[in-house]
Formats: sequence, structure tokens, C-alpha cells
Amino acid sequence: MTVTGVVRTGVEAGCLLLDTDTEDYLLLADDDAQLRPGVTVQVRGTPKPGMATTCQQGVPLEVHEVRPS
Repeated sequence: MTVTGVVRTGVEAGCLLLDTDTEDYLLLADDDAQLRPGVTVQVRGTPKPGMATTCQQGVPLEVHEVRPS
């Protein structure tokens, strides 16, 4: 899936969320420099709704690609 939104910090340390119009996604990425709080990006990834995380926020989204938006 591909979604566009604003990156923001999560409640737990080290957690980044993508705030879209319809949903918040927990960004699961391997150190992508484009994922900084306040930046609007387009993310292509695979949702992992059943995955347990320490962040406890948003729908986990395994990030495959990030583009500036």
C-alpha cells in the first residue's frame, strides 16, 4: 500500500508515526533518514496489523520505500 502523511514522534522513545487523514501508521523502517518529525512523505509498505510492538500506537507498517511529498 502507499500512504501520504506527516511524520511525528510517538509516545514511546524511538517510535515514529505517519499521521494520515484516515489512520496513524507506526513506521517500521531500517534507519531511513527521510523519516523526520514534521516532514510530509509518501510511504510504500506492508501493513502488519497483528504485530505486537513496544510503541503501542498506530497500525504497524513495514516500510519499503519513502519519497518526499
